[in-house]
Amino acid sequence: MPAPLAGEEPAATLEPVVIDTHTHFYDPSRPQGVPWPPKDDAVLYRTVLPGTYRALPQPRAVTGTVVIEASPWLDDNQWVLDLAEKEPFIVGFVGNLPAGQPAFREQLKRFSGHPVFRGIRLRPAPAKSRWEDSRFIADLKLLAESDLSLDLVGGPEILELAARLARAVPPLRIVIDHLAGLRIDGKALPGEWVEAMQTAAKYPSVFCKVSGLVEGSGQRDGKAPRDTEFYRPTLDAIWRLCGDDRLVYGSNWPVCEHYAAVATVQRIVLEYFTAKGSAALEGVLSGNARRAYKWTHRKAR
Repeated sequence: MPAPLAGEEPAATLEPVVIDTHTHFYDPSRPQGVPWPPKDDAVLYRTVLPGTYRALPQPRAVTGTVVIEASPWLDDNQWVLDLAEKEPFIVGFVGNLPAGQPAFREQLKRFSGHPVFRGIRLRPAPAKSRWEDSRFIADLKLLAESDLSLDLVGGPEILELAARLARAVPPLRIVIDHLAGLRIDGKALPGEWVEAMQTAAKYPSVFCKVSGLVEGSGQRDGKAPRDTEFYRPTLDAIWRLCGDDRLVYGSNWPVCEHYAAVATVQRIVLEYFTAKGSAALEGVLSGNARRAYKWTHRKAR
């Protein structure tokens, strides 16, 4: 191994960069308010911004984040991009645009020119026929041509959708959020979920976000299990199915706080993947996210 350059630390002493690929930022004090979260949610209904997140104690400092937009309001995409102009901590943004709708192409053109805009997130429509609608598929092809990604959120049905879309639009990078709503009980995973995830993971363009672990326990009020062993059957399964190059870390903060502190979420992931070796850990914490979202570090202006 070559000697480090002057001023550099030896490579063996450097910790992997940590990119949290799933945070939400919003401000209910805006004159127009926010459409989410609801006012009666005492945990979430408050102003949460990058500074709020960065002040939280975590096992390893987070270098940057990919923000996932949960608001259905079109202009809230711009609100996050404006926030990113002041916050280089935001290295990527996954917006909320309605693929398959007549206005989609113009909306994508409006936002995709911003370097922080890295893709969109969709929650599948109940009607499966919508998944194969020609306009919908054409919009996703345009998304792929723009070198942007697609996040999918929902229940187990998004695994089938991910496989369908990977076949229909091979260049499109697809990220499955929150383990497709998997319920985690510390036991072996349901066979149907494993089979559906196996089918989706056959496509090299499909990534799986290591998020929704504490939420999957269903134990709210901060009572989610803290022991990594409780989550091991789940982590073993996604490791076996997706390998070390298509798993990306996301905390789902601040939503995770209903179940556990973000420090607990990160620690579980660190404990499990550290045992898989330095290359695997680096991939999950940042390297695979760079492939999925094409994020880049940004400097303050």
